[in-house]
Amino acid sequence: MSRKRVVVTGLGATSPVGGDVSSTWTALIEGRSGVNALTDEWAEPLGTRIAAEVAVEPTEVLDRVKARRLDRSGQLAMVAAQEAWADSGLAEGGVDAERLAVAMASGIGGVQTLLANYDALQQKGPRRVSPLAIPMLMPNSPAANVGLAIGAKAGVHTPVSACASGNEAIALGIDLIRLGRADVVVCGGTEAAVHALPMAAFGQMMALSKRNDDPAAASRPWDKGRDGFVLGEGAAVVVLESAEHAEARGARIYAEAAGAGITSDSHDIAQPDPAGLGATRAMKLAMREAEVTGSDIGHINAHATSTPQGDVAEAGAIREALGSAASGAVVTSTKSMTGHLLGAAGALESVATVLALHHRTIPPTINLDDPEDVGLDLADKQRSLPQGDVAAINNSFGFGGHNVALVFRSL
Repeated sequence: MSRKRVVVTGLGATSPVGGDVSSTWTALIEGRSGVNALTDEWAEPLGTRIAAEVAVEPTEVLDRVKARRLDRSGQLAMVAAQEAWADSGLAEGGVDAERLAVAMASGIGGVQTLLANYDALQQKGPRRVSPLAIPMLMPNSPAANVGLAIGAKAGVHTPVSACASGNEAIALGIDLIRLGRADVVVCGGTEAAVHALPMAAFGQMMALSKRNDDPAAASRPWDKGRDGFVLGEGAAVVVLESAEHAEARGARIYAEAAGAGITSDSHDIAQPDPAGLGATRAMKLAMREAEVTGSDIGHINAHATSTPQGDVAEAGAIREALGSAASGAVVTSTKSMTGHLLGAAGALESVATVLALHHRTIPPTINLDDPEDVGLDLADKQRSLPQGDVAAINNSFGFGGHNVALVFRSL
């Protein structure tokens, strides 16, 4: 594969803490939680009755008629993609449609459409099932609809790798550009699974926090009082572009997407490898591809979901991957504020990582009242990054043993 440089020229997001990138970033820097109590009737019997729903409903942003033809996951993807596309400046032209691709991931897909139409079938019969149900619920629907909206003709892709999906979409975007198959890739992740069935299922796995009496304090990565993750929803998109293409059109560049590492644990369908071997290899592969060493890494946005096993395993993997330089990297988990967006998590955290490099500011990990001794510099408050060349890692790991690490570099 070529060593063609890939850069980030556009960002978009809709999250539990903000309806766009600007409001999301402000909330992250200020350490504001987006976790709230669920007031829906369906949530009453659940053991966990808290979640991180989006701060702004997508129907407040999208045309109402178009929104009705999309699952909620597709709506969120479209909101984030529209913002990123406009932010990149490419909405005004400047890219050949046959050199423009999309990689939009989802971990679960159109589950709300699936369940709503199954209810309609059971209660009212087959004639009440929507003729749009399949185009709305299929996992590739968000990617396809984003591709239609921007006129992408170089391929539309949907990585599905559980909670690593969003990062894998960005890794795919880097590869597509380096392989010469596209000049621009709109990539990210989306998820909308705050619903009774997914929450009941995660609850039965003992994966969710039950801190119903204090929602804002429920997501607490590395804290000794953590008791599981908080389910979140949202979408985030980055526009990747070859540096040559971006410079030729005078684009504003946030950072370089320098490398990606993808591995698998082959350990368990749900639990991470306690030794963190796959995660370690993913980070080492990403750094090798980015041509950086542990001493170049100034910041890590960790996967750290607030589960007892996962947080500690990742900390060990970070120490192993960076070696003696691990103490020099400031580590944070923005999931402490946003909850866990599943297939969109990596994409949203990539936006946060890029902005940390761009603004030289690291968001805090909130709720870190009694931290585990994990041998890392955990950011319990806003921190600054030094000037000059610096790199950052964004980690995402998923059920099935998926590990994806991305390295971004300042410019």
